[in-house]
Amino acid sequence: MPSKNELMRRLKMIHPVIQAPLAGGGDTPELIAAVGEAGGLGFIGAAYLTPQQILEAARAARTLTARPFGISLFAPQPLPDPPKDPRAALECVAPFYAELGLPPPQPPAVAADSFGEQLAAALEGGASVFSFTFGILPASAIQTVKARGMFLIGTATTVDEAVTLEGVGVDAVVTQGAEAGGHRGSFAAEFETAMVGTISLVPQVVDAVRIPVIASGGIMDGRGIAAALTLGAQAVQMGTAFLTCDEAGIPDRRPRRRPSVPVPERADAAAAQRGSQTGTRGIPFAVGGSGCAVGAASAGRAVRRTTHPGDRRSHSRVGNAGLKPAGGTPPHAAA
Repeated sequence: MPSKNELMRRLKMIHPVIQAPLAGGGDTPELIAAVGEAGGLGFIGAAYLTPQQILEAARAARTLTARPFGISLFAPQPLPDPPKDPRAALECVAPFYAELGLPPPQPPAVAADSFGEQLAAALEGGASVFSFTFGILPASAIQTVKARGMFLIGTATTVDEAVTLEGVGVDAVVTQGAEAGGHRGSFAAEFETAMVGTISLVPQVVDAVRIPVIASGGIMDGRGIAAALTLGAQAVQMGTAFLTCDEAGIPDRRPRRRPSVPVPERADAAAAQRGSQTGTRGIPFAVGGSGCAVGAASAGRAVRRTTHPGDRRSHSRVGNAGLKPAGGTPPHAAA
């Protein structure tokens, strides 16, 4: 088991695994609590929630766990100018409305900026961590979050963005590679410029900032976790990998895959620390093999379970000495 790093100590994490905020219903209080109880850090993706819904979600999570959890919002953005003449767009979709027996379409109302109210609810929800994406928080919001003693995390897709976030006072930065399955939080670079892969981006950011770096984007298994930690990240943030857990909020239309090898419960270690073949229904934390899930249907099992010691397909792990091939020499020790 690797020694705890600065980030893990500050966030009271047992394993360096963060469940990404899954705005739009992917996360639930049950998922957040299960990840926390397993030693990771769960997050409420609150960007699409009303202030009241944020409070309700946070309170529900708190009733299920005493472990730390986080709340995430989008950084406030200037409202776009409404189209001068929406008639052409409305005419294009009008036949579909008619086919469904709906009233003719109307231009959508411009949404009011509710960030201030959302932030106030997030601060009252009992979370220990606040994160944001799509930009930089106003200085007043940063001061307010820090005054509450909350750990503040920003999201970067380039080295320059990470440096900018460090400059405004975030405590850690999520380094989001081009493989990210959800929203990519670019804010200071063109889309094409920010399309840097996770494995390339993480070490560059680690070298450029002095705050902890959290790797995200395409990390689905123990190999990805081990690689990110070896490159200098202090934790990983994973979203897609948790979507097929029983506690996730997506509709239950997922194929159920059964274990192909016997894998015992091993609560004394984690996929993040042993490069294990662990998974939720159809989403593996796999090391080698064809990527079949091995029976961890809950978020807690996804964080905790490890490969059977005799499984030949488990060929790497992260131990006290760093990344090791099973039965081999740590890469940094090789001549």
